[in-house]
Amino acid sequence: MELNMLRIYKSQNSHLVLVDHSAGLATEETVTWFDLFNPSADETRLVEDYLGIAIPTSDEMQEIELSDRLYQEDGAEFMTITATAKLDSDQPGKAPVTFILKGASLVTVRHADPKPFQLYANRIQKPNGAVCETGELVMLGLLESMIDRIADTLERAGDEVDAISREVFRKSHASATKKTRDLQSLIEQIGQKGDLLTTIRESLVSIGRLVAYHVATEGSGPRKAGKESRQRIKLIQRDATSLGDHALFLSNKINFLLDATLGLINLEQNQIIKIFSVAAVVFLPPTLVASIYGMNFQAMPELAWRLGYPYALGMMVLSALVPYLYFKRRGWL
Repeated sequence: MELNMLRIYKSQNSHLVLVDHSAGLATEETVTWFDLFNPSADETRLVEDYLGIAIPTSDEMQEIELSDRLYQEDGAEFMTITATAKLDSDQPGKAPVTFILKGASLVTVRHADPKPFQLYANRIQKPNGAVCETGELVMLGLLESMIDRIADTLERAGDEVDAISREVFRKSHASATKKTRDLQSLIEQIGQKGDLLTTIRESLVSIGRLVAYHVATEGSGPRKAGKESRQRIKLIQRDATSLGDHALFLSNKINFLLDATLGLINLEQNQIIKIFSVAAVVFLPPTLVASIYGMNFQAMPELAWRLGYPYALGMMVLSALVPYLYFKRRGWL
């Protein structure tokens, strides 16, 4: 069953408190944050009527064109990012999240539930929580929570990539089959980490675009960012850039590990093929001797010789031993 939810927060003593909107919403009441999660038609209409804007639909939020993600309309600023979700699970995903700023109010529209939203909403309602007097400060706080979440995920991913690297370049097993099976498992882990890093980089790029657009539109409307907002925006831009560089570094390392793992698998397969090739060469001379003495010719002196049978066996052993010792000396076995 899909959950429909609208949370409304207003500022009280510079902190946010949850508002009960079951009986409607008074037009004179100042709302700081509307949080729409899988909103119903009635919930969407309530916010649209209060702010005089059109909330983008889920399909509109999925648009990839920059003009459809960052724009101004009806005196409001519409900004959509690609947020990460389920980073702790084996199948991390991504989902669009739209931020709408109009005056001192913020509207967030989402159809997924990223963990930073829950953590931030719980934190700002505490008596000693962050100061949130305007919707812009709430948006910056949400972006900071997302970046903190991504930073923790990148740190954990870096440790896991290091563990994969140690596994790839450890000493060979005694069994080539077991080694190949382990490397195949490592390829799956490398692929999962590569998908995670791709999702994180896409999210960081979209956050950087949002912040850059938000800064560029400061002078185009009545809103004027305060000193605190400008400082936090610079920190968000710097953190997004540095984390993007770190994610790129890990992606390059993942690609190197993938190439190395595939190379090791090829080496193991070549080793197995070499063993069969050497075995075929070793047993070729004995096969030749056995074939000669297996012929049904009457004029074969060794057939009437008492020592003919042990002589033939000795020739077979000797013909197999000579190439074996040669290959062993060359290090091919």
